[in-house]
Amino acid sequence: MALQLIIGNKNYSSWSMRPWVLMTQLGIPFLEKKLRFDFSEGSAYREEVARYTDSGLVPVLMDDGLAVWDSLAIAEYLHELFPKAGVWPQEKAARARARCLAAEMHSGFNALRSHCPMNIEASLPEAGAKVWDEQLGVRADLVRIETAWSQALKTHGGPFLFGSFGAADAMYAPVCMRLLTYALPVSETTRSYIQRLAASASVRAWMADALAEADFLDFEEPYRKQRPG
Repeated sequence: MALQLIIGNKNYSSWSMRPWVLMTQLGIPFLEKKLRFDFSEGSAYREEVARYTDSGLVPVLMDDGLAVWDSLAIAEYLHELFPKAGVWPQEKAARARARCLAAEMHSGFNALRSHCPMNIEASLPEAGAKVWDEQLGVRADLVRIETAWSQALKTHGGPFLFGSFGAADAMYAPVCMRLLTYALPVSETTRSYIQRLAASASVRAWMADALAEADFLDFEEPYRKQRPG
């Protein structure tokens, strides 16, 4: 039975993006099931997600009745299923470092995630400038992210964080989307990495799907009243 990945709106769901681009980029076959976000009591979204996991959250990877939820857990499960696919680097030290960066993304950078929610379709440089001026936590998060990226790229030679595209890049792909949407100031090294990641086949495909949704969810939109046009 084929793997199935249950996800939310591609424009907004940063956690869904991570396993989707990882599996797509590495050529791991799966069936996609996308659910439109609606967190209201008794919504179709809540009822459908409950069929797969009690967590109430996406993404969820289904494998012959087994539900694996949480993006980082999904990455580890994929590594167990496909150890040579490139989810993590082959070399032990690089693999440990990649896991550290992925776990840091998983548990940290709350200021950036809170004040700059992923919104691929939007262009919000004015909101980004205001956030940059007022939220010191966002600045601190970005300093740490840029430092980690720069070190990884320098050590492993690029084009991605640990040479080839892997789980660490997938975990930070939504950060790249945020930096594009909000036009936060970054170094040339960071800008080049963002461009390479955005040009990768899987991220391009996700972005195209996000733009094609033409959906506007007001509870995901702290900076706009409606979608332009």
